[in-house]
Amino acid sequence: MNFGNKLVRKMKTKYNILFDKACLRDFQKLSPDVQNLMRIKIQDLANDPRPNGCVKLSGTSPAKYRIRCGDYRIIYAIHDHILEILIIEVGHRREIYR
Repeated sequence: MNFGNKLVRKMKTKYNILFDKACLRDFQKLSPDVQNLMRIKIQDLANDPRPNGCVKLSGTSPAKYRIRCGDYRIIYAIHDHILEILIIEVGHRREIYR
């Protein structure tokens, strides 16, 4: 972007990804194919924590988001002030919201 004589660059910030302990156990129980697909989605969150298709879950405090990964879902919270994403739950869509 150009503002007068000054050139301003967009700074890319990368978020740190953390897993809840119970979530990590659930993640490791999934099949290797599903783990690889989820790993790609989770790594993409580091660059864009609110990608197209993410949904803010209503009735949660602090705010939680979900992204789809085939028939599986990833539930996470974003802490913008410390550039951190906490993965809270992973699982099949029929079980994740219970």
